[in-house]
Amino acid sequence: MKVFFAGFGCKVNQYETESIKADFISEGFETADEITSADVIVINSCTVTSSGDSKSLYFLRKARKDNPEAVIVLTGCMPQATPEIAESIPEADIVTGTKERGNIVSLVKEFTKSRNQIVSIGKYCASDKFEEIIPGDFSEKTRAFVKIQDGCNQFCTYCIIPYARGRCRSKPLDILEKEIYTLAQSGHKEIVLVGINLAFYGKEFGIRLVDAVELCCKINGVERVRLGSLEPEVISDEDLLRLSKLPQFCPQFHLSLQSGCDKTLKAMNRHYNTEEYYGLVKKIRNIFPECSITTDIMVGFPNETDEDFEASLEFVKKVGFAKIHVFQYSPRNGTPAAKQPQIKNSVKHERADRMKKLGDELKQKYLEKQIGKTVPVLFERENSPEFHQGYAPDYTLIKIPAKNCEKSLRRLIFYVKIRESEKDCCIGEII
Repeated sequence: MKVFFAGFGCKVNQYETESIKADFISEGFETADEITSADVIVINSCTVTSSGDSKSLYFLRKARKDNPEAVIVLTGCMPQATPEIAESIPEADIVTGTKERGNIVSLVKEFTKSRNQIVSIGKYCASDKFEEIIPGDFSEKTRAFVKIQDGCNQFCTYCIIPYARGRCRSKPLDILEKEIYTLAQSGHKEIVLVGINLAFYGKEFGIRLVDAVELCCKINGVERVRLGSLEPEVISDEDLLRLSKLPQFCPQFHLSLQSGCDKTLKAMNRHYNTEEYYGLVKKIRNIFPECSITTDIMVGFPNETDEDFEASLEFVKKVGFAKIHVFQYSPRNGTPAAKQPQIKNSVKHERADRMKKLGDELKQKYLEKQIGKTVPVLFERENSPEFHQGYAPDYTLIKIPAKNCEKSLRRLIFYVKIRESEKDCCIGEII
């Protein structure tokens, strides 16, 4: 039987989709490149925003229309967070949450015998351990994502994820070491550590995220270690100093801000204010002069006034991010913010446009500052015959002109002199 996989959302979801795929392959299934040629379709959903739900459901209904006979599995965050909705979706033959990934293959086998819809959504409890799942095959990727943390204890007033993922839990270091060793042996030079609330890694073990980074850096073959999104309030001075001593560590810090207005941060139940955030930014830049700092910004949070938004804009300018991801607040049923007075969609759109414009300006300034620097670039698969492309340690996209008949540079690291900047990248030459 052939299986088609569709994953939506964050890097953790990408990792888990690959793990589910590995599970099917280990049971003798083959992968399908097209929906229409699949016997089974697995949809790993995202629910972080209402648009995430919409994308997952649109794909599900299209898959059923395009392949009426396939067994369709809906799994992931959406069913876990809103089981009452997921259970009522007739197009899904099997509905599971974020706890049953290891059971999906057996559920498919069970369904093929009975042809009766299966709904299996387990509940989280405080004593849950980190789920050990089969690492996926990242052989086609230059960088390998490794999930080391799951769950969240923060309960921001806008966020449904604690209900979709349970409480914080971490991958033990001995299991992480084996996984990283296997990836290094298969030729992966760069490891990206990801989690739902990554900065809280190791709390239940009495260790910290930097312990996981140091472990990865000790494994032969690993030349780069990069981190996913971080909550700023738990990053200590000691963490930064230990990271600065690791040559393999990539100084790209994605510090989730959400708003540059203290009033809004408090309403969001974020555990820092703008002064504390900016203090951390200054420490990072002092210790890592060649770092990039990127972030997420939400606009249109309930009760956000024009003055609140202007304060957020000014703070973003003050920090001078290398890149920002802008998104509009969308109410999630079951969260406190959904019960608050809502901002008009037209206002959200206008604020998002202004914040995105500022983000584009800041990104261009950052890229222009890279001109003249010489940086190591890990090259990836070519997207164009005209260029080789890859990423610097700070995650600046670098392109170099490709010579006629030149072989692929994929998975190779070369030093590149940056000559110019464009809209989304820098152009350079190997030295």
